Amino acid sequence: MSPTSPPGTAPASPDTGATPAVDASPADSGPRPNFFARLAASVADPVLRILVGATLISRLGRGIFLTVTVLYFTLIVGLTPGEVAIVLAAASGAGVIASFAGGWLTDRFSAKRLIILFTAIEGVALIAYVFAGDFVTALVIAVVCGLFEQGANSTRSAIIARAFTGESRVHARAVLRTVTNVSIAVGSGLGAIALALGTAEAYRGLIIGAGVLYLLGLFQLVRLPARVDAPARAAVAEVVTATGSVDAAATAEAIASERRDWRSHSPWRDPRYLWLTALSAIFGMQFGVGELGVPLWITRETDAPEVLIAALLILNTVIVVVFQVPMSRGTHDLRVAGRVSAIAAWLMAGACLVYAAAAGLPTGFAIAVLVIAATAHAFAEVLSQAGGWGLSFELADPVRAGTYQGVFGMGYSVGALAAPLVVNATAITHGLVGWASLAAIFLASGLGTWWIARRAAAVA
Repeated sequence: MSPTSPPGTAPASPDTGATPAVDASPADSGPRPNFFARLAASVADPVLRILVGATLISRLGRGIFLTVTVLYFTLIVGLTPGEVAIVLAAASGAGVIASFAGGWLTDRFSAKRLIILFTAIEGVALIAYVFAGDFVTALVIAVVCGLFEQGANSTRSAIIARAFTGESRVHARAVLRTVTNVSIAVGSGLGAIALALGTAEAYRGLIIGAGVLYLLGLFQLVRLPARVDAPARAAVAEVVTATGSVDAAATAEAIASERRDWRSHSPWRDPRYLWLTALSAIFGMQFGVGELGVPLWITRETDAPEVLIAALLILNTVIVVVFQVPMSRGTHDLRVAGRVSAIAAWLMAGACLVYAAAAGLPTGFAIAVLVIAATAHAFAEVLSQAGGWGLSFELADPVRAGTYQGVFGMGYSVGALAAPLVVNATAITHGLVGWASLAAIFLASGLGTWWIARRAAAVA
């Protein structure tokens, strides 16, 4: 596993795996580089540059699809709202399984080939939506998309875990999340073309374009180096080295021994990591608050105009793009990761209570209160993601990096699946009491993550 090359270091050679050497000290480095120079330096590592290029292209297609998908199903395919809900839930459910499976497979097969395969199938499946004319067809395509989208996400996490070390891993995740938000925002703008035209041809044309963008991202992914794959089976390599040939009996025994060793490194035998995954999944329901709870609360319980929903979404995107990378620095340190997780917990709990306070206020006050709540919510999102990434990498066993990342990703998928139900059963159904319940849930899960980080740092 070669180390990465964060800003300020010389890149390691893919062939030798040499550790990068630190450049000159800040005192000798001359004037501070401008914004564009720092931006270029942040993706200096060749693996990160390839992942950024692929993400920039494919997430553009994702933004297009997310904008048109519900209306395409209802207006063009002719599905009922209930059928649309089943289709989307089935895709999310398939993603729960694929999140673990994707990581598990990367410990056994080439991560590079897997992410290429998963991305290609997802792109073709998106294009296939133009042929969906009934509920069953749409359901099958949605399940395929959900499977391979989450499989690719887990594979990408495993690639980051192997291709980078320490702070560089969190930096890579932060950069990719920033790029994802920018691309989805631009893609959403393109998707608005179909909404404005309102014709079946416009919807289908943009869906095809979204799938093609996924396929174009493959031209970046094929450039990934071999070092992103799992290390060669060490026991088998030792047998070959010792004997000079492949001895069948010795190789079989080596493989059996290695499998026993791999079972001992399973994340399912690691209670601390499972608790981290569960708590992160619970806190991850904050995305459901933004996607479902806040829009329904604004339209049903406040005097704020509905256009504020879009404005708050833009505010969230801007905060993530501007602050995700700088606020992720240092979270490879367990203490720092725990500290930012605790701050996120208090921010999210406060945001829930402030959201609730907007009900019944005059329009101007309601808008101001909702903006304050959304700002706290956005920073809670940024910090919780940074802390979660750092802990998910640092507390994972490097022997099973892919499987550990798959388990962590599966937790997020479960949280995303449960979020609409939980948010509806609390904030939307019970108002202030429901929002207070959500605040308690987020506070408990965030502080639980902080406690795990603190205990881990104490024994490290």
